Amino acid sequence: MIAAGRGERLRPLTDRWPKPVLPIDGKPVVVSLLHDLAAAGIERFTVVTGHLAEQVEALAAPLPYEIRFARQPAPDGSLDAVRRAGPEGAFLLAAADTRFTRGDAARFLAAARGCDGAIAIRRQPGRPDHTRIAVADRRVVRVVAPDADGGWTAAPLMWFGPGVRAHLDDDVPGPPYEVASVFQRAIDGGVGVSAIQIGRTRDLTTSVDLVRENFPYLR
Repeated sequence: MIAAGRGERLRPLTDRWPKPVLPIDGKPVVVSLLHDLAAAGIERFTVVTGHLAEQVEALAAPLPYEIRFARQPAPDGSLDAVRRAGPEGAFLLAAADTRFTRGDAARFLAAARGCDGAIAIRRQPGRPDHTRIAVADRRVVRVVAPDADGGWTAAPLMWFGPGVRAHLDDDVPGPPYEVASVFQRAIDGGVGVSAIQIGRTRDLTTSVDLVRENFPYLR
């Protein structure tokens, strides 16, 4: 799980609090996400921290799961964070600024296991911050596709199966070094990456999101 970003678009809030400890429905996103992933069947976690790391670690460490932490000293991208985590074998990657519809993490994981790679996709109009993705026959064609038809966007829930995992140490452009480059490299090399549809996500990108995702709870 990546919980290392600076959250620049949420400043000045993130000058004091790292984005993963900010709430959705009054609960820190990183805590809620760990509960969701544990319920989906994940047994061991590596949480990559960076900006104001101590706050994230203090929240996550007491939870009743097997959690280890890795530090990312500089914001050098999602791939740099993954490499610092030092994963072994196939693994699931999630970002600690997003909540998923109840049960979606479990459904994604069940569908992704056994795949060479998989990316969660969603249709969620009105979110210009979501990365458009090109999909054909339930496979990902291009991971970053600004002009793609179909209205699909990528969600920060990705499965690194054997096919994609084999490209984890490839040279990719950067910094920042991004996991999108690894998936695209795998796809271009003939690896089949499944596109698995999930429902709506709840994301903290701007201060408006923070208000929107907590006012219903406060009512």
